[in-house]
Amino acid sequence: MPNDAFACPRCGSQTDESYYGPCASCRAELRATMGGDAKDLTVEYEPKMNVTPNAVALKDD
Repeated sequence: MPNDAFACPRCGSQTDESYYGPCASCRAELRATMGGDAKDLTVEYEPKMNVTPNAVALKDD
């Protein structure tokens, strides 16, 4: 893929990247200030009760 020169949308400096977006120095700064470690979230699954149980199905014999 050819690299095209464009102005960085964040700082305005000319950059030569494969894809449009922040330049390498802006990406490094964003990772340092905004980036964080991924969190491992475990949530207990609780099925949603869309239908109430039938009175006949709950009837004791």
